Amino acid sequence: MKKTKGSIMLLFAAFFWGTTFVAQTTASDQIGTFTFNGSRSIVGAAFLALLILARTGMKKQKAKVSGEPVEKESIKRTVIGGILCGCVLFFATNLQQSGIAAYPEGVASSGRSGFLTATYVVMVAIVSGLLGKKLHKIVYVAVFVCLGGMYMLCMSGGIDNLYFGDLLGLLCAVCFTGHILTVDHFNDCDSVKISCIQFITNGVLSLICMAIFEQPAWSDLAAAWFPILYAGIFSSGIAYTLQIAGQKYADPAVASIVMSLESVFAVLGGFVVLHEVLAPREIVGCVLVFTAVILAQVPQMRK
Repeated sequence: MKKTKGSIMLLFAAFFWGTTFVAQTTASDQIGTFTFNGSRSIVGAAFLALLILARTGMKKQKAKVSGEPVEKESIKRTVIGGILCGCVLFFATNLQQSGIAAYPEGVASSGRSGFLTATYVVMVAIVSGLLGKKLHKIVYVAVFVCLGGMYMLCMSGGIDNLYFGDLLGLLCAVCFTGHILTVDHFNDCDSVKISCIQFITNGVLSLICMAIFEQPAWSDLAAAWFPILYAGIFSSGIAYTLQIAGQKYADPAVASIVMSLESVFAVLGGFVVLHEVLAPREIVGCVLVFTAVILAQVPQMRK
């Protein structure tokens, strides 16, 4: 029952992350990139701050009843880790949002961006190999399958079918690769606290850029209130919390596969909500990229 519970939590996390691409696509028509990411990050940080306060109160109450002292942690390392993660996340999220906004009218931006972002799973495996970790043969297969999928998704019609949004999406995946490795370096820190700090950092940097480059009117923010709240609360706040809780119960193999469904939900969300339709070659590309994502995680699943 616990494993099933964990899998359901991760499924909802993947659903919220995937459908957030729809919110991002909608917001790109209403407000600028830095305005959206700055706002959603502050909302996500506020949500996690409330969660931290509630959890801290529960820990103190539990310690008071049991008589055991509350465990102390390295605040300095948590703050440093959160700031570094937030800086990398700043580039990743803003490249992703800029890519979505750069797609021309009629392109299935939610689905394309979702699958291109998912290539970070393969990139993480490659970087791990470059850092000295022995790569499984399946990972090399995943790389070629991923390249084939990206070609079908972005370039099967020649160089004219490659959009600037595709390039920004791939750069976004590179940044998310760096973000994952940075988070892994600080995996001894409290996950919720380091996430809250990274969202504060991302939010502050994005709002500074907003003030310099965009300067939106209050009416623009009011028009995009739903995408901002959805991305801030459901993607940054609830989905992240579900991931932490779900991975405590679910098998690693199941967790990897379920969280990879984020890209699938991005396509389905774009189809249902925004009526985006992928061409047959783009569907083949999506299937190949998703297959590469699963293959890249096989060695970890076997462990």
